Amino acid sequence: MFTPTSPTFRELAVQALSSTEHGYDLLAPKFDQTSFRTSDRLLDAVVRAVRPLGPFAAGLDICCGTGAGVGVLRQLCQGRVTGVDFSAGMLATAGSTLPDVPGAPPVNWVRADARALPFRRAFDLAVSFGAFGHFLPRERPTLFAQVHAALKPGGRFVFPVPAPPRVGSRHYWALWGFDAAMRVRNLLWHPRFIMYYRTFRLPDVLDELTQAGFTVEVLPLPEIGRLPDGSPRCVVVVARRT
Repeated sequence: MFTPTSPTFRELAVQALSSTEHGYDLLAPKFDQTSFRTSDRLLDAVVRAVRPLGPFAAGLDICCGTGAGVGVLRQLCQGRVTGVDFSAGMLATAGSTLPDVPGAPPVNWVRADARALPFRRAFDLAVSFGAFGHFLPRERPTLFAQVHAALKPGGRFVFPVPAPPRVGSRHYWALWGFDAAMRVRNLLWHPRFIMYYRTFRLPDVLDELTQAGFTVEVLPLPEIGRLPDGSPRCVVVVARRT
């Protein structure tokens, strides 16, 4: 887990005892060397699934972190691309690792809370990767309403969702244990660090997107593989603003 370029155990501990925002400020310079970064395999699968739905002009990466989703938008959008995050450290790292490239869409980096986006009817495509665990379930309707407002009519909000682990599997207990530890940490220590893996349940999310004014479809990502029962290991949610 630990390599010469990845965060040390001490650095991860300090991050975990910080607020969500400051924790990611601290982690930002080494974030791309951790397992928390969305894999290129998944990013490429999303590009292939979404490209036939285009073309798209302006794109928005919500909770962009170090900019993995901005790389996706550069492949899908013909106009400007914007990355938004509330961590100044993450935005600084993203700006240094993803400079403007001649011939590619220009990138704007904006510091803002996704629950209060400073955009209205500005984007044709919005994406988000690996950030939903930072929002409590009661906050998601506000988040989805903000994304809906930021999109142009007919614009799409796209994000991948992995299949939940089999009950009783090692992965199941690992996520259960992590969430339990975070709940205890947030009861005993302030400021809170919000990150939960088991609160983002696809049926609930689809209902909330519909209530926010989206028309929703779910597409499999065959490149990511299938479970023993034949169901996809990962899907991409495509929510269209009506």
